[in-house]
Amino acid sequence: MKKLISLFLALVMVLSMASFAAAEEPFELTVLLPDFYSTEDFQTENNPVLDAIEAATGVRLKVTFAANSEYGNTINTTLADPSEKQPMVISLTDARGTSIINSARAGAFWDLTDFVKDAENYPYLAAGPEGVYNNVSVDGRIYGIYRSRAYPRAGIYYRSDIAKEAGIEKEPETIEELTALAEALAAYGKEHDAYALNMVSYTAGTISIITCAFGAPNTWGIDAEGNIYPAHEDPAYLEGLKWLRHLYEIGGINPDFVTIDSTNWDSIERTSKAYMRFDCLDNCYRQQEWFETNEGVTDQIFAMIPGLKKADGSITIWPQNPGFAGEVVVTKAVKEADLPKVVKFLDWCNGPEGQMLLNWGVQDVTYWLDEDGYRLAAPADGSDVTAQIHLIQHSLNQLGMNVPGDLCIPAKLTALRQEYNDFNSTYGQYAVTNPCYPFVSETYVAFGSMLDQIISDAAVQYISMQIDEDGLRAAWQQWSDEGGAMITEEYNAAYHASLGE
Repeated sequence: MKKLISLFLALVMVLSMASFAAAEEPFELTVLLPDFYSTEDFQTENNPVLDAIEAATGVRLKVTFAANSEYGNTINTTLADPSEKQPMVISLTDARGTSIINSARAGAFWDLTDFVKDAENYPYLAAGPEGVYNNVSVDGRIYGIYRSRAYPRAGIYYRSDIAKEAGIEKEPETIEELTALAEALAAYGKEHDAYALNMVSYTAGTISIITCAFGAPNTWGIDAEGNIYPAHEDPAYLEGLKWLRHLYEIGGINPDFVTIDSTNWDSIERTSKAYMRFDCLDNCYRQQEWFETNEGVTDQIFAMIPGLKKADGSITIWPQNPGFAGEVVVTKAVKEADLPKVVKFLDWCNGPEGQMLLNWGVQDVTYWLDEDGYRLAAPADGSDVTAQIHLIQHSLNQLGMNVPGDLCIPAKLTALRQEYNDFNSTYGQYAVTNPCYPFVSETYVAFGSMLDQIISDAAVQYISMQIDEDGLRAAWQQWSDEGGAMITEEYNAAYHASLGE
């Protein structure tokens, strides 16, 4: 495998070099990145990573690092300077900050919308889910390449060993099969002083996962007439709440869940007091590994449900995050004639060779391979190479975006970790995006927290049978009367304006 990987990287380098125009002198690209090792040196001369990037692309990076602790202030100061003094490329850690949005609207960054949709010339950038690009957009236009994070990440996992004891062998693929599993776990739990669903005072994720599975929007949706409406007005939202209410009614949810702090979430599972959880799926393999380490478990006792089919066969998943943490923008310090070249470089950064160099560096210098070809963060002999890596690699990974997913040489993973990675690579297309994420409602800024609480409290009260459907709808009306209707109007105005209507 090691030989195959080396051959693969060599081929990628040849193709990469062919994709950039030959030049006698390298194209110098100035870059501003946050620094997580500000007390340590960064090797700028004869840096093997920078040299490898230049050899592959013809681009010589001239990197300026700024301490992450002060990076927000650095960005504000940088954006206040005339464009010709700015770095050509900036990694932004807060893509939705007010100063960033205002700078984009003022023309400080190049509009990259057409580039990221050009799969022929920029295949890695174009591979990003449309929903994530929508989330990072400003007024419907894309001004930065998002720095990818696990997406959609959220789902359902459960104790598969307990499920088998309860009579459920098959992993659920539909909502009906999930219901059968939950009911079986509830009945089993009654006999073992436990509950089917691990539900705590943090209810937003649990409610969002099940309501979106039924087909409800993610916070906001777009109706058949093309207008914005709140998720709780969708019939599928109520169906999801009814599902949780039914599970509560049959004893499948701890009646004290509202008072259970989320810090106890893990311990409830680790003491086998609940068997299923609606949450980030990376917790699934973490729980499995905890049982292996602390309880001596050798079999796989957890299973994850990445997506559930509805009656029409469709899958809709609530994404735990918007799919990104920051973005990389191209400032107007780049001449328009050079813009395609810079975007082509960013596209390369998202390919396998670019990802390896930015995230891991150079083989046998800042990363190593074991005998099976898996990536190691240190030599097999156990040598401490931390100082060496920081000197050469430093925080170059902050230029990494990973838009098409992680294309790096993999580290050795457990079966569940691999399944989790595959889930995020495959199921992003089913994530339900919030169409209002790119927009600002002044009413929401002022009263959003209070109004969100009305919806959240009513949902919890309905699930725990403190109120009926009439009481639930009364709360929704209160939300509307106290500002929700105004927020809806403001989001509609912003949304239709982004469409040029």
